[in-house]
Amino acid sequence: MNEALLRAGTFTGLVAILAIAEWRWPRNPAAPDRRRRWPVNFVLGAANVVAVRLLMPWVAVDAARWSAMHHTGLLQFLGASPALGAACGFVVLDLAVYAQHLVSHRVPVLWRLHRLHHTDLALDVSSAVRFHPLEILLSMAFKIGVVLLLGVSLPAVIAFETALSAFALFTHANLAFPVAVDDALRALFVTPDMHKIHHSVERTEHDRNFGFQFSVWDRLFGTYLARASQPPARIRLGLREFRSPAEQRLPALLIQPLR
Repeated sequence: MNEALLRAGTFTGLVAILAIAEWRWPRNPAAPDRRRRWPVNFVLGAANVVAVRLLMPWVAVDAARWSAMHHTGLLQFLGASPALGAACGFVVLDLAVYAQHLVSHRVPVLWRLHRLHHTDLALDVSSAVRFHPLEILLSMAFKIGVVLLLGVSLPAVIAFETALSAFALFTHANLAFPVAVDDALRALFVTPDMHKIHHSVERTEHDRNFGFQFSVWDRLFGTYLARASQPPARIRLGLREFRSPAEQRLPALLIQPLR
């Protein structure tokens, strides 16, 4: 329960902090009204939490506990020290999530689920939780598999899951950083302007910048795009085929993968 409280507290606190920061330093001051988008996005986020709790017998932290109890996984087999094992586990989990994200754009059936996330016509802190419940269930199952295969320690999994949620909120936030600051941060981390390119309506742009936390994977595997065809405040977001008000509401979003 402690790790759940840690993640919930971090999430709630960051939503509040970033929402205030978006109001004070917005990248796009003309972003669509929160009163229309936030209920939809946060209802989807709540539905995802409920779906995982009700339909998944395990989550990633449960897999880590089981692995530790039974001394399984590649890291334990290799005899990695706790500190080295935790660091390796954290980094490999981030690489795995990058790979999963890339595949979700390449495989048509997975894209049908993932594209709900891309139909948001604006980006802000609420966009971080705008996912289809089926995609979240598949994502959790994938992370469980990686944790069991590697034998990632419980502290590393808790740290990774907490950081992943925090970075999802940060990278989707409607925040403006000076170019020099943004470029300096990008040397290691994904920034809001970097991730905004990934939500561009242009396919050549939204098939780039798949990283969640570290920018190194996009640079290493050739999926990094430094600048979009438009300045950050003018990037057109969303998908061309899902732009009507009716397609931005529930339950239309939940049945969208069938279309």
